[in-house]
Amino acid sequence: MRTFGLIGKSLIHSFSSQYFNEKFYKEGISNTEYLNFELDNINDFKKLIKERKISGLNVTIPYKESIIPFLDDLSKDAKEIGAVNTIQFINGKTIGHNTDYIGFGKSISPHLKGRRKALILGSGGASKAIKFALTKLNIEHKTVSRNSSFDYSDILLQTTDYYNIIINTTSLGTFPNTKDYPKIPYEFLNKQHLLFDLVYNPKETLFLTFGKANKATIKNGLEMLQIQADESWNIWNL
Repeated sequence: MRTFGLIGKSLIHSFSSQYFNEKFYKEGISNTEYLNFELDNINDFKKLIKERKISGLNVTIPYKESIIPFLDDLSKDAKEIGAVNTIQFINGKTIGHNTDYIGFGKSISPHLKGRRKALILGSGGASKAIKFALTKLNIEHKTVSRNSSFDYSDILLQTTDYYNIIINTTSLGTFPNTKDYPKIPYEFLNKQHLLFDLVYNPKETLFLTFGKANKATIKNGLEMLQIQADESWNIWNL
C-alpha cells in the first residue's frame, strides 16, 4: 500500500483527503491511500515518518515554514519562496517543494485582464508563494499585515484606486468561522477590482461577497488547490 497524506494542525475540514481518494477511485489507482496526519507540534513530524512508510506528503497551516528545518533538501523554488507545501520521499531523503505558486498562477491568470497591481492580505507561508507567483507574472504587489509598516488601517481610497487586485492569503472566513473577514474598505471597490480568496470552504466567503456586492470580479481558492494537488501528485510520481 502506498500512503500519501497531509500534515497540519486541524484537518477535519481539509480538501486534500477527499480530492485524492476520489482521484484514486476515478482513475483506478489501486493499493494507494491518502490520509490526514494531524500534528500537535511540528516536532512530531520525525516520529510520523519513522513509524509510517510514507510515499509523499502535503503540508498545510501552520507548518509550511516550520517544516523546512526537518527536511533534507529543498527544490530551487521552495528555497526561494521560503515555504513548503509538498514533500517528496526519494532515496531515503525528504525534499521540500512548493506547488502553491503554480496553482495560484494558473488559477488567477485568466482573470487578470490587464490588472497589474496587487495587495496581498497576510504575511504567512501562503503569502510567500503568492508573492513568488506575482513576481513571475510581473505583477507589482504590496503586503498588508497587522502590526506592520502597512496595516489594514492604511488601506485608503487612493490605495484601492491604485491596486486593482486584492488577494486574501489569511484563514479569515474559513469554515466554521464563516463570519470572519479581512477588514478592508469594501465600499471603495468597483468593477475594476479582482478579489481572490485562497479560502475554498465556504465557496463564497464574506470577503468575496462584499467584493461582489461592489461589482468586483471574485475567485475562490478551489481551483488553485486542485492544480497544486495535481502538481504534487506529479512530483511524487516522477
